[in-house]
Amino acid sequence: MSKFGTLVMGPAGAGKTTFCNALIQHLRFNKRSCFYVNLDPAAEDFSYEPDLDIKDLISLEDVMEEMGLGPNGGLIFCFEHLLQNLDFLTNALEPLSEEYLIVLDLPGQIELYTHIPVVPTLVKHLTRFGSLNVSLCAAYLLESTFVIDRAKFFAGTLSAMSAMIMLEIPHVNILSKMDLVKGSVPKRQLKRFLDPDTSLLDDNNAQNPSRGFGAVDPADTGSVMGGASFDRLNKAVAQLIDDFSMVSFLQLDVQDEDSVGGILSYIEDAIQYHEAQEPREPHDEIADYGDDEMMG
Repeated sequence: MSKFGTLVMGPAGAGKTTFCNALIQHLRFNKRSCFYVNLDPAAEDFSYEPDLDIKDLISLEDVMEEMGLGPNGGLIFCFEHLLQNLDFLTNALEPLSEEYLIVLDLPGQIELYTHIPVVPTLVKHLTRFGSLNVSLCAAYLLESTFVIDRAKFFAGTLSAMSAMIMLEIPHVNILSKMDLVKGSVPKRQLKRFLDPDTSLLDDNNAQNPSRGFGAVDPADTGSVMGGASFDRLNKAVAQLIDDFSMVSFLQLDVQDEDSVGGILSYIEDAIQYHEAQEPREPHDEIADYGDDEMMG
């Protein structure tokens, strides 16, 4: 039996859990089945209680207290423990039918899927090597306010590309929190960030012609982020992203139901969700309508 899911990830503060909540609300509103999995061993507050919570297996707080580890080391330990106890996931997901969309919410430490093979190993178990055979699409969120600082934007875009290469599954990259920049960044300019290329940095240097020229004061900490060497580094990163031509972004405003629905459509297309669904008969629609009337 086929299963379908999305792996929600991105740097800390990108709005991953908020997106998960909006996605679940959208699915429930449209009478769709979903299964919410929290894989952040430090998360505590949820708008929707997870159907499966990694903290029932291991929590970051306990690991830090008992092992004497810091937050990052403790998080890696938690995921290594999960990989040693994959039945925790398998037993919960095995009974799910193909009608369910499994929503997996990951923590914000991007090294888990860009630097070390912890999440890639988990993905392989879910998709290929285990018994679950889940068709997964990664949803990588990057905060839209990064577009204001183009160096930061390209660094975030590079992390998204790294995740795409490491995970080897369909990928949807998302600029989240669009409501925070709609009033400050013109729409025409914002569209240029949806398909990043090196011209964004060329425009940035044209707007700041003094960057990269003149003597640099070693005591000026700000000069480290504004000198010629930093510009060359950013140019190299942007050129690498442009050469691979893998990363493009969708816009997300979780306050907008159509925006959430649009992102969901891209995810479902990537995992071919609708192709696996059995067609509904007219009497099924009538039965659903009758159930709604009785509940009302």
